[in-house]
Parts: sequence; structure tokens; C-alpha cells
Amino acid sequence: MKASLDTNAIIHFYRAGLQEILFSFFDEGLIIYDMIRNTELEHHGQDIIALVDRDIASGRIEVYTDQKLKNFCVYKIFAGNVKDNRQLYDAGDLGEVYAISLAQTLGAYSLVTDDIKQRGPYMSLLQFNDDIMPFTFADILILRYLLGTVDEAKTIEDFDLINSTSTLNWSFKSQVRKFIKRFYIEPYRDEDTIWIDNLARMHNCNFRKRIEKLVHQVW
Repeated sequence: MKASLDTNAIIHFYRAGLQEILFSFFDEGLIIYDMIRNTELEHHGQDIIALVDRDIASGRIEVYTDQKLKNFCVYKIFAGNVKDNRQLYDAGDLGEVYAISLAQTLGAYSLVTDDIKQRGPYMSLLQFNDDIMPFTFADILILRYLLGTVDEAKTIEDFDLINSTSTLNWSFKSQVRKFIKRFYIEPYRDEDTIWIDNLARMHNCNFRKRIEKLVHQVW
């Protein structure tokens, strides 16, 4: 999968020193809009910006400027997406607007954001008829566990590390509950259940049994 990154997700993974999770999970690439690098990270992520720049320089993260979008003949599409999304989200969500618009323009299947307020991008995308799959850092950690890459203890350890280094005050139990509700019990859209069932089949993994083990560990 390819993912467009929002500012907060970049900061949370890098601040915890767990950015490699992003690169291994989204094996088709990571993309960001240059405003996120040049404005958002400058204001909110000075402690990790040198690490992000290193990965940009090595080509692990691809930065899109207006000129680059023009070179690909998609700038007008991007500008139209930005205009539409700015009508949906608060003025303070500009980074999220650009991240979503870039994903829509370039066909990135995923958006990584930790903005989970009710009218924010994560919750809104779950309720829209949109091809983009939104993920929080907790979703990615749980999916990595379901794929058998790590065990329950490592999943909880990494969650706690991100949670503490970014002072998020999230509950892992709550995030597991939301994940189960989203993908299995009460999905906002049928596509999410279809997607996770296909992912399990593709990797020959029994996600439901692994979820039961995680629930037993957390509860």
C-alpha cells in the first residue's frame, strides 16, 4: 500500500523512534505535501525534522510540490480537491486537507492521521463514500500484529511508547475496541470489512483468532 502522511502521524512515529513501521507497512511508498514539511513540521516537529529530512533525501518519503504536481499534469485536480476538502474541515485542519487531497489526486489508498475528533479527517473519511482508507497509529500497530509480524507484548509496548512520547493519553483497550467495531462488529462502510477479510486471506492469517488473543491480553 501507498500512504499519504499527515503531520501528527509523522511526529508520533518519529518521536517514538518507530518510523520503520511506516516504511515496512506501506511498502509502495510514503508521500507528503511540501507544506507539511516546510510549515507544519517546522512549527510542531523541530525535534524530529532532521530524521524526516534524511528519509526524504534518501527517497523513502516523496515530497510533492505544486510544481511537481504541475509536471505530472494533476495540479488542477489537486487544487480542486483542496478546495472541496477545505469546505469540509475546520481551518485548523489545513495539514489534513493537504494530506487527504494529495492521496485523492495521486491514488494513494491510505491516509495516516491521528486526528480522530468527530468532524476530523479520520472519522469523516469513514463515513464518506471515498476510496481512501484512514488509519491511526494504533490501527497500524494492530494490523501489524494481526499479520503476525510481532506479538501482543510488542504491540502494547510500541503503543505505550508512542502514547507517552507524544503525550496523547490514549487507551489501548479503547483503540482495540474501536478497531473491532470498525472492521467487524459495526463498520461505517462495508468496504472496510471486505478489505480486512481480503488482507487476512492474502497473508493466510486468521485475524479473528489473533484478535481474540489480543483482547485477552488487553482486557
